Amino acid sequence: MQPVTKSKLLRLLRTVAVCYLLLCVLIGLLQRYLIYMPFRETESALIAQADRIGAEPWRDSSGAVIGWKSVPGPGAPPANRLVVFHGNAGYALHREYYFAGFGELDDGRTWEVLIFEYPGYGGRPGKIGESSFIQAGVEALGTLAADPRPIYLLGESLGSGLASALAARHPQRVAGVFFVTPLASLSGVAAHHYPFLPVRFLLRDQWDNTAALQRFGGPVAVLIAEEDEVVTAAQGLRLFESYTGPKRLWTLRGARHNEIDFSPAAPWWREVSDFLRAAPAPRLSPP
Repeated sequence: MQPVTKSKLLRLLRTVAVCYLLLCVLIGLLQRYLIYMPFRETESALIAQADRIGAEPWRDSSGAVIGWKSVPGPGAPPANRLVVFHGNAGYALHREYYFAGFGELDDGRTWEVLIFEYPGYGGRPGKIGESSFIQAGVEALGTLAADPRPIYLLGESLGSGLASALAARHPQRVAGVFFVTPLASLSGVAAHHYPFLPVRFLLRDQWDNTAALQRFGGPVAVLIAEEDEVVTAAQGLRLFESYTGPKRLWTLRGARHNEIDFSPAAPWWREVSDFLRAAPAPRLSPP
């Protein structure tokens, strides 16, 4: 075997460096395909699906569908509103379990559930990404501003980013936040899965929830899956521990990211509801 010369070693190192740079460029270009996994459907099909599960379109002032909400029952409307921001895959109506879990508490008197749809998901047009989602989320909260009932936010997985961002922007309007398998920051999750890449420099969408929540002082409930292989339980714990306001943690022992018990009989629905509503109601700021 011939010894490796200095020139051969340099050529090898250059080849490895070029391949690594090309990999970084490829990941940088494709990152949103790796982060966001939207399912698409026609608006008419989604309205039919919503009708089957007892939901109706949530529309903005122009009449465009921006999500879905529980159908109000007879009598007075529910005392509180819960706006849900779902995870990175599928579309809003795949999270119908929130209608049953929260919407049916106290025979529907406690929560009106609204599940927000992201631009580019379901039947909704628009650009996918952090800035687009935040702008659309701000506008969605604006459609609720005329109603004095308290607004709570729920962020599921990647949706914890939008819930944190909106709570930071409207701390007086948002009465509380509930996180389900949340992340502390998208860069932290990416670094866990791709430790060999400079992900903090490659990411265009940061979703820094830890920093955002510093501008919010209301109650925060956090539910994590102990064996979460996607976001990791460590991310949820980091978010929980960094928050200095009123908070409570639920840990589902042995559960993976997609193994949360969303059955209406799960005890955490009631426990989270009671915790969030026990905090003093905030003074709502004008829209």
